[in-house]
Amino acid sequence: MSPHISVLPNEVVESFNTPLVHQGGVLLDCTLGFGGHTSRLLEAYPKLKVIGIDKDKEALSFSKEFLAKFEERFTLLYGDFSVRALEVLKQERLVGILADIGVSSLQFDKEERGFSFKSSELDMRMDTGKPLSAKEVVNSYSLLELERIFRDYGEIREYKKMARLVVEWRKEGKITNAQELSSKIAMHFKASKIHPATLAFQALRIEVNDELGELERLLRGIFENPLEEGARVSIISFHSLEDRIIKQHFKKWEKSCICPMEVMRCECGNNHALGKNLYKKPIIATDEENRKNPRARSAKLRTFEFGK
Repeated sequence: MSPHISVLPNEVVESFNTPLVHQGGVLLDCTLGFGGHTSRLLEAYPKLKVIGIDKDKEALSFSKEFLAKFEERFTLLYGDFSVRALEVLKQERLVGILADIGVSSLQFDKEERGFSFKSSELDMRMDTGKPLSAKEVVNSYSLLELERIFRDYGEIREYKKMARLVVEWRKEGKITNAQELSSKIAMHFKASKIHPATLAFQALRIEVNDELGELERLLRGIFENPLEEGARVSIISFHSLEDRIIKQHFKKWEKSCICPMEVMRCECGNNHALGKNLYKKPIIATDEENRKNPRARSAKLRTFEFGK
């Protein structure tokens, strides 16, 4: 059994309910994690093959065993999905691409990974082989750098105050664990529905793992290497920063006219649309799923289909 409950499992399977997928072909799961979505897709579509990417070696090790019964239809790749996905895009004719841009339950719950407010560590690396950790960000970033990540990645209204306090706290001694940091933040900030440190931890996690950069590079790679007609891209996001990026790229992919704004009359041929965004509004979890898995509450699924 997987230690992580995948969000929107039925909706993800349905988003790839296409003739291409039923016929077979290769689907790329950019964020394999603990194999929840991939196992559902392989069960639902018996002719489908999946290539799964992850930079968390613990997740890859688990998925190798968890998905062993699909061994002939499943391939594992280690690394940043923006890099490995581009390699696959240039080598395979894909019938679909899935990306779940979130942190797994196991990463959150395992104290030594340093993601949770109660952790005795301050790490937050999805790939523990990478050098940059949340501890280094908190203790070595300049005031202006801290302001940038709290403003841009946490969308914290009092980002200057938070950055200034972090700089003051670390003068008293190195901040070495998440529990200490979250407690200090809770003493100076209030939040009605979420823990006061939620947005600060989000900002640190995004910085450590370059999450928005990864997403941007993936979407640019897909734009430069479009999928075949009828193939789909489904992406699950968990906060407004990610969702905004996905919306912007899907909108760009839908544009038929690519003439500069100053051109009075279309000169490009007006036939450059790569396909269409299938949902006007993102798909969200049902009330029943939210009751069973509260972490699904913020999940949003958007799907783009290629073809004229």
